[in-house]
Formats: sequence, structure tokens, C-alpha cells
Amino acid sequence: MRETFDTVAAHYDRARPEYPAALFDDLLDVTGFVPGARALEVGCATGKATRRFAERGFRVTCVELGAALAEAARANLAEYGVEVLHGRFEDFPGVGSFDLVYAATAWHWVDPAIRYQRAWQALRPGGHLAFWSALHVFPDDGDPIFGQLQRVYDEIGEAQPGEGRPRPGELPEHRAEIEASGLFTVQAVRHYDWEMEYTADQYIELISTFSGHIAMADWQRDRLYGEVRRLLGQRPSGTLLRHWGAALHVARRRDRPG
Repeated sequence: MRETFDTVAAHYDRARPEYPAALFDDLLDVTGFVPGARALEVGCATGKATRRFAERGFRVTCVELGAALAEAARANLAEYGVEVLHGRFEDFPGVGSFDLVYAATAWHWVDPAIRYQRAWQALRPGGHLAFWSALHVFPDDGDPIFGQLQRVYDEIGEAQPGEGRPRPGELPEHRAEIEASGLFTVQAVRHYDWEMEYTADQYIELISTFSGHIAMADWQRDRLYGEVRRLLGQRPSGTLLRHWGAALHVARRRDRPG
């Protein structure tokens, strides 16, 4: 499933949200990194998070599984001198040279049996691992359209993307998993939430970049997207509000596996 994103590289770049500036500010505050530090990004896609680090003076190397996504990232990041490698993070040979390994909405796609080991190997002593994902969150007073669309997902035999209906600040945390690796010590877990307004076309383009929607049959997408257009066509604004959330995890590399 993680290879499906490469088929929608152009849509991905337009539709996926930017991450809050506060997330990057907090990450740098926790780690104490300064311009010139070396960062390795796992799964850069088209470079949305990458640009934020490059603008802050980091020297960034990216490993991206999708060839089309990697090409888009090279074009988007050309002015920053970012190195974009096409391949799997699981096969990355870099050892002990990076100050930060990070993943933005990509860590969960890396093989859980070896991802912490690979990050530990890539980091210098005292380096840090950081990861987060942009996910749908549901405030109590959120847009009711998602409850209406759930009936369509049920009808076509598919699930909405994400895990349940978490409220802002209630996304799953992975402290125990990080500590259980024996390779990292958790330094911070911080939550962020924001909202974005979408027209029918914009929202359909967004969900068309989700792996489950890419894998749907044509009739399933037609039914779902038609209902999005019908429901939003009944609104004077013609738009919906989607709330996003992210849980930033920052962990420090242990000198020795524990």
C-alpha cells in the first residue's frame, strides 16, 4: 500500500496539508539543533516538511520510495540543495553521520521490525529521532458532514482513513513503543491541531491521495465522490471544514542499546 502514493504525486503536492510552524519550532527547541545540522528524512514525498527544515538552515538528505515523488521533491527543493535519494529507508546505508532522523506522515510505513534500528544506526551519538503524522481529528463541534459520509463508506464496504474518531489532543502516542526499542529515550510528545476549508473538488483531490481511496474500485470512488459533491452542493458556502491533528514524538539516541 505504501507504494500507491507514487501514482498520485501531482495531486499529493497540491492537496496534502502543510504542517504547523509551531511543530518545527518545538522540535528544534527540544533538540537544540542549530543551522548546519544534518537531517535525514524518511519518506519525503514531494518535500512539504523538507522545505521547512531546509529553510531553517538544515542540510537535508531524503530517502523516498516512490520514483515520481522523489522527482517532484527534487524539483520542489532544488533551490535548497537538498539531496533526494530514491529507495527504501530500510536499505539506507548511512551510519552515524546524522544529527536528526525524522519522518512526516511516513514512519508508520517503515518496517516496524527494523525501523528503530535503522534510525539508531544513521544517527551520531546524541542524535535524535522525530516523527509525526497529519491525521483527521474530530472536535465535538466539528463539521457534521463526516458522520453523513460514514454511511457511504459503510455502504461501499470501506473505512474512512485513520483510527476511529479521535478528538484534538487525543491521537495515539507511541512512547511505549519507542522505549521498548531499547535504542531511544523519549524526550517529548506534543500535540497540534488546525483546520482547513475545502471545496468539493479540493476535498476529493485530498482523499484521492489516501492509500485506501487509491485502492478503491471505480464504482466505490464514484459513489463516494458523488456524495461529497451532492452534500456540499446543498451548502451556501459549498465547503467543508476538516480538522487536522499531529502528535510530534521526539526521542534521543541512546549511546548503547538498552
